Amino acid sequence: MKPSLHSFIASGAPGRRTLIGFAGLAVFGGALLVHFAAGTSAQESKAARGPAAVPVSVATVVRQDVPVRLQSIGNVEPFATVAVKARVDGQIVEVNFKEGQEVRQGSVLFKIDPRPFEAALRQAEANFLKDTAQKDQARSQERRYQELLQKNFVSKEAYAQIRTNADTAEAVAQASRAGLDNAKLNLEYCTILAPIEGFTGKIQIAKGNLVKANDTNPLLVLNQVHPIYVSFAVPEQRLAAIRSYMAKGSLVVEAAPTGTDKRAVSGTLIFVDNAVDQTTGTIKLRGLFQNKDNALWPGQFVNVSVKLYEQKNAVLVPTQAVQTGPDGQYVFVVKPDMTTEVRKVTVDRSDGDNAIIATGLKGGEQVVTRGQLRLAPGVKVTPVKS
Repeated sequence: MKPSLHSFIASGAPGRRTLIGFAGLAVFGGALLVHFAAGTSAQESKAARGPAAVPVSVATVVRQDVPVRLQSIGNVEPFATVAVKARVDGQIVEVNFKEGQEVRQGSVLFKIDPRPFEAALRQAEANFLKDTAQKDQARSQERRYQELLQKNFVSKEAYAQIRTNADTAEAVAQASRAGLDNAKLNLEYCTILAPIEGFTGKIQIAKGNLVKANDTNPLLVLNQVHPIYVSFAVPEQRLAAIRSYMAKGSLVVEAAPTGTDKRAVSGTLIFVDNAVDQTTGTIKLRGLFQNKDNALWPGQFVNVSVKLYEQKNAVLVPTQAVQTGPDGQYVFVVKPDMTTEVRKVTVDRSDGDNAIIATGLKGGEQVVTRGQLRLAPGVKVTPVKS
């Protein structure tokens, strides 16, 4: 006879423990089923939504007028350079400027001991006065003899001799005058003036030293920087275009020091060399800049651009948007549904931070500028601020 449930429960503690164990296993198994069922449902939901959107930076393709420029590296040259030298021998007694100082034309730079030249001037003045007096006496005598000749009181030979003496005295007086002028010049040369406006360099011969007239080493080198030149070269293939646009009007040249973020300064193209350099295949050009703020300095290397004309309605994108692959250059275009499309483009040239696109894009489209490594055709993207 099979025992009833009531008798089984009443039979004692071991039976009750067995029943509770079965109940616990049932509850645990149910929980596992619920967990796996929920996980499967989440995975199916995630698969249905697709992969997460890739965050990228985007920019809008714009159309605007862009100048067409020729780029080059140039060298800044002073408008004028003067090696200041002494024109008389003597000792330097004054230096009236500081190295690197800007000086005006006519400013006193050096003074040479003037005392020997002052003495020479006084001597020249005395000689001139003496010879002038002798000349006046000889002319007076000539006039008297001329009157006597007219009255036949003296012979023609005697008058000729007196006239010769007067002419000789005249020549001596003129020589004395020249000697006096030369003495005045030598005294003036003791004060050395700035022949141009510019900046002084290093003093080559200091105060107290003896100098010689027109010595090999200059006392000082002056550089004029207002205005200033920038010389550069472009490939000879550009020569025809440069000459063509120069014939229509002045061409603007911009120059900016290399390795800095200083704003470029503008000047005018004033010179095209008369021959192509056959060793390099380039033609030398020169621009003139007013340089009022001293932005350019002699000897500097600068980035130079020559504006030829304005290209109307050009297509521009940031240069970082353009990628290079096995088939050439391309960009990732963001479509209205926020998925990407690979678009092959042709880059005409670069202008600063922008690339001018010849074919492949139109104004108003969105292109990816950062985050391209995670993209592929059709990938969904989310624009973020860069």
